[in-house]
Amino acid sequence: MAVHIGRREFMAALGSAAAAWPFAARAQQERKVPRVGMLWHAANEDEEAPYLGPFRQGLNNLGYIESKNIVLENRFAAEHHERFNGLAAELVQHKVDVLVAVTQPGALAAQRATATIPIVFILVPDPVASKLVKTLAHPGGNITGLSQLAFDMSAKRVELLKQMVPSISRIALLVNPSDPEVTGRTVDESRAAADRLNMTLEPVEARSPSGLEQAFSVIVERKFDGVVVTSDPMLFNQRQRMGEWAISRKIPTMMFNGEMPSSGGLMSYSASNPALFFRAASFVDKLLKGAKPADLPVELPTKFELVINRKTAEALGITVPVPILVAADKVIE
Repeated sequence: MAVHIGRREFMAALGSAAAAWPFAARAQQERKVPRVGMLWHAANEDEEAPYLGPFRQGLNNLGYIESKNIVLENRFAAEHHERFNGLAAELVQHKVDVLVAVTQPGALAAQRATATIPIVFILVPDPVASKLVKTLAHPGGNITGLSQLAFDMSAKRVELLKQMVPSISRIALLVNPSDPEVTGRTVDESRAAADRLNMTLEPVEARSPSGLEQAFSVIVERKFDGVVVTSDPMLFNQRQRMGEWAISRKIPTMMFNGEMPSSGGLMSYSASNPALFFRAASFVDKLLKGAKPADLPVELPTKFELVINRKTAEALGITVPVPILVAADKVIE
C-alpha cells in the first residue's frame, strides 16, 4: 500500500531536518576539541603561574587557544602527594586526550591510573630509575616527557656555593623526605661533592610547610654556615619564607630554581624550568596529532641558569667573586 505525503508535510519534515543539522554539526565539532588533563603539585593556578604561563604560551605558539580549540583540565594536589592518585583517576574518567603530570609523584600516579591515555611528565629527576620509561631514547608504553636532571646538578650546587663563599665548612642540605629514592640519591651526590671539598654536609628534613620552622631551628642549633635547598615542589612554594629567614640569620643559601633568588636566596643553579614547560606543549601537540609516546624520546634540558642575588649578598656581607659574577646568567641588583 503506497503512502502519500503531501507537499506541506514534506516541506515541514525537510525544514526540521535542516534545523537539526547545525546542532548536530556543532555537537560533533565540540566533541573534537581536545582535552588535556594537568596534574599540578601546588594548590591553584596562581601558585603554578611561573610554569602554567610558559606552557600556555607554548600551546599558543602552536595554534591552540584555550576554550576554542583546546581545553585544559587543571587539577591541584596542594603539596599532598597522596591526592595525586585520586586526581589522576578523575582525569581518566573525564576521558582526557592527553595527561600531563608535573613532578615524579604526579607522573607515577598518572602511570597507575591509565595504560592507554598518552602521558607527558615534567620535572622528573630520573624517569628510567623510577620505571616510568624503559630508556630515554625509547620510552615504551604510553609515557614520555622531560627530565630536569636534578641529581646531576646536586654536586654542582654544592661546588658553586663553596666558590661563592670559600669560608663555608658546614652545609645543611634541606630535603623533603617524602620521596625516599629521590632524597637518597640527592644526599649521596651532594655529600660526595662536599667530601671532595673537605666540607661537612648533613641532610635536614622538612616534610611540609609546618616542618620548616623545626628545620630552621636545627640548622641554627648545629651551626651550619650554609644551606643547599634540594629540588622539591613544596620547598619551591616556600621560597619567600626561606629567603627571609636566610637573610635574617645571615646564612648563604643555594636554591634549585631560577625564580627563587628573587625571594631572598643568595643564588641558584638549575635547568630553566619555564623552558621545560614551554617545550612540553610540543609533546602535547604531537600526541594530539597521532604520535605515540613510545616513539617520542625523553628530552633533557639544554638551557641552564646561574642566578645571583647581589642584594642578598650585600645583606650577608658577601663580595661576589668575579668568576662567579662573570659566569652568572642573571644578576639581581
